[in-house]
Amino acid sequence: MSSFLHGVNFNDISIGMSANYSQTITDADIKSFAGISGDHNPVHMSDEFAENSRFGQRIAHGLMSASFFSALFGTKIPGPGCVYVSQNLKFKKPVYIGDTVTATVTVTSIVQDKRRVFFSTTCKVKNKAVITGEAELFIPENS
Repeated sequence: MSSFLHGVNFNDISIGMSANYSQTITDADIKSFAGISGDHNPVHMSDEFAENSRFGQRIAHGLMSASFFSALFGTKIPGPGCVYVSQNLKFKKPVYIGDTVTATVTVTSIVQDKRRVFFSTTCKVKNKAVITGEAELFIPENS
C-alpha cells in the first residue's frame, strides 16, 4: 500500500473525529470533471452562457466538490478499504473558479456490530457552507 494512504483502525474511530481536505478549483478541474462525468452543462463550460445565468459566471460542478468527501473517506477516516453506503447532499451556494473548497467529514455515530460509521459532511468556501450532508460508510473486517 502506498505510504500516502493511511486511515484509522475501525476500533480506534470515535465520535467527533474529523478530517479535512482543501483544493482550489481551476478551469482545468472543471473541464476534466466534465470529461469524466459527461456533464457539459454550459453553466460549467461556457463563459458566455454563464454570464447570463443567475450566477453571473461559470460555476463548478457540485459533485466535484462533493467528491472530496470520497477522498477523505478513502485515505483518512476510515481509510483504505472502506465502502460508501449512502450520502445525501444539500447544495447551498455555488463554487466558482478560483474558490478554495475545504471538505470536512466528522464522525457522528458508530454501529460496532455492523461495522458502520456515520458522518456529517460539509464543504466550505471562505468559511461559508456550500454543501452539507450526511454519509454512511461500511468498514470490512480486513480493512
